[in-house]
Amino acid sequence: MTIGQVLTMMKDIRSSKKTLDEELVSRFDLRSMLHKRMRTLSGGTRQKVSAALAFMFNPAVLILDEPTAGLDPVASEILKDKITREKENGKLVLITSHVLSDLDDLVTQVIYMQDGRLQFLKTIDELKSETGEAKLAKAIASVMVKK
Repeated sequence: MTIGQVLTMMKDIRSSKKTLDEELVSRFDLRSMLHKRMRTLSGGTRQKVSAALAFMFNPAVLILDEPTAGLDPVASEILKDKITREKENGKLVLITSHVLSDLDDLVTQVIYMQDGRLQFLKTIDELKSETGEAKLAKAIASVMVKK
């Protein structure tokens, strides 16, 4: 299937009467690639298609698994900007990530799991206050070293 066919199929399946949010389709310049087959795409371009689909139908809750994985720095910033604006518009955004530096400006709470077990649930303010660290990765590492 091509990018265009995937986008059309998802629109048909959802048959939503809501206005579609195609901002990421435009910002990632996916329209110029609609003819390309999904199986031939780089990991980063596949990630762009997935991100565009995640936001397209204006869900109240977004669950994003490693959303910046494989993205170049420009695409990563475009996506993080979109996530921030959706969060500011009242949407609940759940993000899983191993790249904690990507989350510094995106999250308000951290649920930290390791080996399938909850290690802690804290707000960013609590985490930074308790550890004295400004960066999320350092704050989490500080908490985990103390355990």
